[in-house]
Amino acid sequence: MIDPARHPRAARFTAMMLKETRQILRDPSTFLIAFVLPVMLLFLMGYGVNLDATSTRVGMAVEDDSGAAGSLAGTFAASRYFDVVETGSVQELGDRMVAGDIRAIIVIPQQFGREVAAGGGEIQVITDGALPNTASFVAGQAEGVRATWAAQRASDHGMAVAPPIDVLSRFWFNPALASRNFLVPGAIAIVMTMIGSLLTALVVAREWERGTLEALMATPIGMGEFLLTKIVPYFALGIVSMTLCTLLAIFLFGVPFRGSVFALFAIAAVYLVPALGQGLLISSALKNQFVASQVALLTAFLPTMLLSGFVFEIASMPKLLQALTYIVPARYLIPQIQTVFLAGDDWGLFAPNMAILLGFGAVLFGLCVRSTRRRIA
Repeated sequence: MIDPARHPRAARFTAMMLKETRQILRDPSTFLIAFVLPVMLLFLMGYGVNLDATSTRVGMAVEDDSGAAGSLAGTFAASRYFDVVETGSVQELGDRMVAGDIRAIIVIPQQFGREVAAGGGEIQVITDGALPNTASFVAGQAEGVRATWAAQRASDHGMAVAPPIDVLSRFWFNPALASRNFLVPGAIAIVMTMIGSLLTALVVAREWERGTLEALMATPIGMGEFLLTKIVPYFALGIVSMTLCTLLAIFLFGVPFRGSVFALFAIAAVYLVPALGQGLLISSALKNQFVASQVALLTAFLPTMLLSGFVFEIASMPKLLQALTYIVPARYLIPQIQTVFLAGDDWGLFAPNMAILLGFGAVLFGLCVRSTRRRIA
């Protein structure tokens, strides 16, 4: 026990911390946001969202009855890149593609067998231009299947074929190009944003609504102590939630973890500084929990989702949006957390980004102290 007579400041700080901790434990919404929603988000990113172009649903239009056409059609049907769900004429399959039942039509045209016998053999791939990324993947994969089939057929028939240029692609850190390996670590950044900004956006506004803030200000507690007692429990909550998400990512979703635990916790701790500062600034400036939550959603959660590089690549954004990303703290977190998972520790990358995040935190906490003083005078 701390003696209030000998250590009044420590006693006040401990009492306020215990008060805030009890409020967190009694609030079901805090448990929901800190533990239930993160797990749901990880499951969504790990299982529901899949950016891997495999087993694309396609239609097959075979207009030639030669053995070569049948062999190529069988190769497409056996490919892991395609799921041939429909066969028929181009016109029939076109209606299915417009309806969204299939993503592309692979056409083996008339005279295909004669062209193959003469050393040629072209196919037609019709893709949906409304999905440009999928269209590009399908076109490239279809050509790869055709080329592989042609080389194997030539080899089986003892034909001399000019060897094509052999390109050996090697992808660093994520050789399988599994989208889960970068979506799940990115989701951890979303989780820390929810806890850091969304939950703390309610803490001071809640005191205003309950009428308890005036009583707190009548005590000898300093403004710095008051704000610190509000953020320390949520800082600990954010670290616990991040740890839970990391364990799920590694042991449930199979995401590789090649960095150190120290680097992961250091990155998370540094990011929580501006996240908590932003949430506390919103809470100090606004006296209504509903308004504070909506402002936190618009200024923290949505920019983290859309402008951090998590979903959309920053280099492909318009110049104005690229400029806006520099004021989104999550832009500096997501490369770090993906690196520590997939590549390992890279302090040459971590240190500058961590310094920027600490700078954001210093500015936000300074504004928060100033705003709180001005409103509770």
